[in-house]
Amino acid sequence: MLRILLPRRGKTGHGVPRLTKVLVGLLAAELTLFTLSAIFPPDMTRARHSSPVVLDRRGAWLRALPVEDGRWRIRADLQRTDPTFQKRLIKVEDARFFWHLGVDPLSLARAIGSAVIHGRVTSGASTLTMQTARLLEPRPRTVGAKLIEMVRAVQLESRLSKREILALYLTLAPYGGNLEGARAASLSYFGHEPSSLTDGEQAMLIALPQSPEARRPDRRPEAAKAARRAVLDKMVRAGAISQAAAYEAENEPLPRRTPFPALAWHVAGELARNAPASQASVISTIDADLQARLEPMAGAAAAAQGPDATAAILVVEIKTRAVRAAVGSAGRDRAGGWVDMTRALRSPGSALKPFIYAMAMDDGLVAADTQLADSATRFADYQPENFDRVFHDKVTVREALAHSLNVPAVATLEKLGPETFAGRIEAAGAHLARPKAQLKAAGLALALGGEGITWRDLVMLYAALGDNGIAKPLAWTEDEAKMREHAGGTRLVRPEAARQVLDILREAPAPRGRAPSALTRGGPSMAFKTGTSYGFRDAVAAGVVGGYAMLVWTGRADGGARGGLTGRDAALPLLFDVADAVGAPTSAPRPIAPKAAPLALQKLQAADAGPRLIFPPDGASVQVDGFEPGARGLVLAAEGEGLTWYVEGRPLDLDLVSGRAIWKPAAPGFYKLSVIDTQGRRVSARVRIKGE
Repeated sequence: MLRILLPRRGKTGHGVPRLTKVLVGLLAAELTLFTLSAIFPPDMTRARHSSPVVLDRRGAWLRALPVEDGRWRIRADLQRTDPTFQKRLIKVEDARFFWHLGVDPLSLARAIGSAVIHGRVTSGASTLTMQTARLLEPRPRTVGAKLIEMVRAVQLESRLSKREILALYLTLAPYGGNLEGARAASLSYFGHEPSSLTDGEQAMLIALPQSPEARRPDRRPEAAKAARRAVLDKMVRAGAISQAAAYEAENEPLPRRTPFPALAWHVAGELARNAPASQASVISTIDADLQARLEPMAGAAAAAQGPDATAAILVVEIKTRAVRAAVGSAGRDRAGGWVDMTRALRSPGSALKPFIYAMAMDDGLVAADTQLADSATRFADYQPENFDRVFHDKVTVREALAHSLNVPAVATLEKLGPETFAGRIEAAGAHLARPKAQLKAAGLALALGGEGITWRDLVMLYAALGDNGIAKPLAWTEDEAKMREHAGGTRLVRPEAARQVLDILREAPAPRGRAPSALTRGGPSMAFKTGTSYGFRDAVAAGVVGGYAMLVWTGRADGGARGGLTGRDAALPLLFDVADAVGAPTSAPRPIAPKAAPLALQKLQAADAGPRLIFPPDGASVQVDGFEPGARGLVLAAEGEGLTWYVEGRPLDLDLVSGRAIWKPAAPGFYKLSVIDTQGRRVSARVRIKGE
């Protein structure tokens, strides 16, 4: 009985350990393959070194960046690639793409059989995955290289989805010359994205990667036609297209290569460089139509101001803070044109004055009709003077801001506190760069541009004025704009202060040749402010109108001085042109009526009374900064037609750069100044000149 119960060795007993050995062996082999695949992964360097395309808010191509050796390897975006083209590519190149694991056994068997029958290789049996592996790691066409491609194809299949492999192929596929990827080829050859392709265009994009140089339509048109015809025949046999449609596609004209777009060159390049490696397209906030209108305007404005001049323009939609246009320079063919001047630190001149008054109103220090002194005043070791060197005695805040008077702004800043002002500007997200900031506290020169700021930060502050005093960062992509619209911001000033300042700025004198907006039917009601930095280096004008904040700058990229070009003359006309291009709707301002006329306007001069001498008035004592040839001199001012100035009976020549009468006294003392109009009418003044 015991013998019967004991297990007997037989065939079944031997099978269990044999099966275990097989399973262990398979597991070991699989583990070995997995380990080898992990140790020797596919080289994805070429896949990572590709550029996303930066698109405008509606999907128009702005710019992409080339990769190594100037190659245009544009990252594929299947969401923006014609789905019919994708299906036909798979049918022609790899019909079982979605079923195999990188290597198609049926195609491989057919290729081997054909090679045996014909004694030579007649079919490569390469799947799209294998072709992608070859594009990632190019090798000579040998049997050994083919085996490596098969291994790499299996590795790719284990790491990527089918759509990711297809996108990778459409990114790396060569299309002749320095073109890589279907998007680059479609834009260069057909002038549009591959989102919608004709039958002939699809056939060309399928045919080119197999022999890109031999089939280039711009260099070998006959070979390109033959290759396109062969692909169309395959599409007909695969049932992807009718014979009639193939005939029409065969007669489509061959394309010619065209340059890539380069709109919004600076900001589009910045967005492309900062995009994640996996992102194929960046949807920017730029409006391509508006950008295309403003770039030539910047170029024309800079060209009119000299060979070394350049310009920058920013247009921001206040509701979302979306940057709808960003012109970084007047063109890359001009001096400094490669520099994005919207990011450069420059002096804003008087363009920060509105925020001084807004904060002072916010703190209850002044009101719109508060009277301020506009006279020669020394603040400790700082003595500002007005731009035209004319003082106006008593003025209101609205008059001081509308006419950009310096002394009242400095006095208001002193009351507010320069450190307080700078701190609130910084808290709103704008950076103020001061010379030797670590060694010296913010001073009263902040009121007149004694600091550096980027135009991006400055237009952000003006957008805050247009948004009831709420500051938010600028939005450069549509995703950011959606967040900004509903997100909170930083309170810069209260709504009442922001509105009062904008109302005052709407009363500022319009640029020469432009009627005041309130009198121009259909014209935008612009609240604007200009600024001119020391040495006329920077001419800036910023404004708020119709739901937009705008900024215009002209100057030299190297920061060099320019003679006599002010923000009012060199930037403000362009700002009004930009507002016209934006097409901002009209917005009638609330009227502001001064309680009393300014001193200079209390009496209306009769039209036939002859010239009127404004500065220096008769009996004045004027202090100058020096008597050497390089001294700044005095800007003389008078009203009348065709005026000629005389000093002690000798005619004074007009300044060649600014066209104004600038007198540089040779020594202190008493002088007689005379001005004569075209009818010979004269007015004179006796003045005393003093040195420092």
